[in-house]
Amino acid sequence: MDDRSARGIAAAVGRLVSAGDLPAGARLPTVRDVARSLGVSPTTVSEAWRSLTRAGAIQTRGRSGSFVTTPVAPRQTWRFTQMGASPPARLDLSTGIPDHDLLPDLSDALKRIGDGRLTTSYLDEPVLPMLETVLRNRWPYPAEGLTVVDGALDALDRIIGVTVRFGDHVIVENPAFPPLLDLLQTVGATVIGVPMDDAGMLPDKLHGVLAEYPAVAVFLQPRAHNPAGVSMTPGRAAALATILAEFPGVAVVEDDHAGDIATAAPVSLGRHLPGRTLHVASFSKSHGPDLRLAAIGGPAPVVTAVADRRLLGPGWSSRLLQGVLLDLLTDPAAVAQVAVAREAYASRRSALLTKLHDRGVTATAADGINLWMAVDDQQIAMVSLAAHGIAVAPGTPFCVTPLAGDHVRVTAGLVAGGYDDLADALASAAILDSRGSGARARPHPRGFR
Repeated sequence: MDDRSARGIAAAVGRLVSAGDLPAGARLPTVRDVARSLGVSPTTVSEAWRSLTRAGAIQTRGRSGSFVTTPVAPRQTWRFTQMGASPPARLDLSTGIPDHDLLPDLSDALKRIGDGRLTTSYLDEPVLPMLETVLRNRWPYPAEGLTVVDGALDALDRIIGVTVRFGDHVIVENPAFPPLLDLLQTVGATVIGVPMDDAGMLPDKLHGVLAEYPAVAVFLQPRAHNPAGVSMTPGRAAALATILAEFPGVAVVEDDHAGDIATAAPVSLGRHLPGRTLHVASFSKSHGPDLRLAAIGGPAPVVTAVADRRLLGPGWSSRLLQGVLLDLLTDPAAVAQVAVAREAYASRRSALLTKLHDRGVTATAADGINLWMAVDDQQIAMVSLAAHGIAVAPGTPFCVTPLAGDHVRVTAGLVAGGYDDLADALASAAILDSRGSGARARPHPRGFR
């Protein structure tokens, strides 16, 4: 080996892994053995091992040694690919998307912002100053830094890239949003699910996990949890913050994906832990998926790291679209339209949930656009609904670890009528009698813990 620097050693091992000479699961020699063989300092080899660990090529297992990692699972095994309807259904309630007819019209906003010359230089700030002022006024706690990115998942991806490394323990709600679990999988994080109730993540369970695992971050959905529809109460946020105060190295990442269509008021652990909380506010479901905009607010070092990394890629989120969002957030007609949408989603959730409960089905849909329904058998339920031309999302991709019984997710926000017929089909699919056919009563309701 000509290059015996840490970088050279890491590159040489990386080539052996890529070529298959070091197969997945192979145990690497100890740092001291490699250092002795190459005639270099153990510190140099340790630095090389750290680089390989960050790249996901190897995994260190304490006293057991370091091992070549298993390759990242292929795309077709990712959770998000299991959520959609295939083939297309007559009534597709698997999507988790907002109703297009309830979104504010962008036409007037596009006219009002003029010719769109909002960028004078590549070196302009990533956020329009007036938009930043509006966002800060809306933020649930005083955020040290703030930037805008291309949607909630882009925000989560970039935060993960800054805060999570291969092998890190990360805590999420169980159930959780499948694309978040996929993002954590791609960086090699070890994901631990914590159960919930109707107020959010359970504090005692969180404390138990934190006491056992050296986690680097906790990911939460503070409002309109997808899929369970739960919105965290202020009291629960305070209780979780009290637990996290005992573990100062753990970051809090909040995905407020529903935004202004959520019925619950904004809530954030940032009110208690502002120096450790990263809050993501998305505008896709409330103002339009095509805007592709979300804001990240939190500790300046992390927000700055996200913004700086984007300079090597997209640079910034379109200031033209930022101008549209600014208009929508300040125009009385657009604000009124979002309020109409929020009330419509609440009415639709309530109507479908009531019909299902009348038929003995256990389901939750307290906020947002989704309904989380318990079923006796996930596959039978989905096949039964498909026979009626109805598609729903299977519950399995949402589960970090198995829950107490099977579930499916129904996008109730897309249901504007026909509640009795739909509830009949959902109930027949959800509840099986002793012969495996649809029934009309469930003797033992089940929650989502």
